[in-house]
Amino acid sequence: MLTEISSGGVVIFGNAILLLRKYNGDWVLPKGRVEEGEELQDAALREVFEESGIRGEIITYIDKVHYKYNSLKEDEIVFKTVHWYLMTTNNMHCVPQKREGFIDAKFVHMDKAKSIVRYEDEKKIIYRVLDIIDGNN
Repeated sequence: MLTEISSGGVVIFGNAILLLRKYNGDWVLPKGRVEEGEELQDAALREVFEESGIRGEIITYIDKVHYKYNSLKEDEIVFKTVHWYLMTTNNMHCVPQKREGFIDAKFVHMDKAKSIVRYEDEKKIIYRVLDIIDGNN
């Protein structure tokens, strides 16, 4: 089994969260692989910028999630860990990076964001963010 470590950000601006829409229509949070020798926080900031053009500032670590997926390239199961960071930014101007596989990037109200993200693990991370913001961490 292969392993993969990724890092990503839940970027907030006011009461909105940055979401990206993939070519298949799925709305997701920005994340990506940690490069060799790279710190988790640095990877999260880099991935947010590469995928959306947003420069984030880390507030706190949220949590990590684990899942498995079938790598079509390697024809093998990959065990993936994603480390999530809560971030803020000073503007909402974002540009989806088509070369990264995204066709839309925008800030969505937190209540709507938790209902339109595609994956359950990302929904749970958004709920954790709402707890952190409400002081219930």
